[in-house]
Amino acid sequence: MTHVDNNTESRKSKHLTYGEMKKIEAYKALDLSNRKIASLLGRSPQTINNAINTASVTQKSQQKQNGKTYTYYKKVYSAELHHDIYLRNRANCGRRPKWVETERFTEWADRKMLEDKWSPDTVVNKAMDLFDPAIIPSTSTLYNWIDSGIMRTKNIDLLEKVGRKPRSTKGRVLFLFL
Repeated sequence: MTHVDNNTESRKSKHLTYGEMKKIEAYKALDLSNRKIASLLGRSPQTINNAINTASVTQKSQQKQNGKTYTYYKKVYSAELHHDIYLRNRANCGRRPKWVETERFTEWADRKMLEDKWSPDTVVNKAMDLFDPAIIPSTSTLYNWIDSGIMRTKNIDLLEKVGRKPRSTKGRVLFLFL
């Protein structure tokens, strides 16, 4: 089969922009077909079809004539609704960080490191008996949370981290490329 008007160029992981959504709305108001809109926007017809099915609302209109009321229903694409749905879906996508789900553990760990002067490694080992293993982070993750400010504990509160000396660069060969 030969494709004369192939408009399905590879645009993987490219979402419709708000401007394209507004154009779809305007083209649908002109009663253009999904395939015609797809060719005008350089998109796949299925992308246009999905967008229209996602954000079409049913409008009801009534007309009185000769004492009778006639009711008509019409599906209309809304770019604003589509954009709102897109933003809501984007806000809910992706994996939630582990620290969001482990608030009880982080409070306990902060208290042990600040008041009892435990090291993060000790906190992780002792937590195995008290908490579900699924919510306990690794020692390196706990250090990363401390460094990024997720926890109340700071580097200055960790005795062994304050006493560490930075690695020596003595004996290493540094290459400079100019």
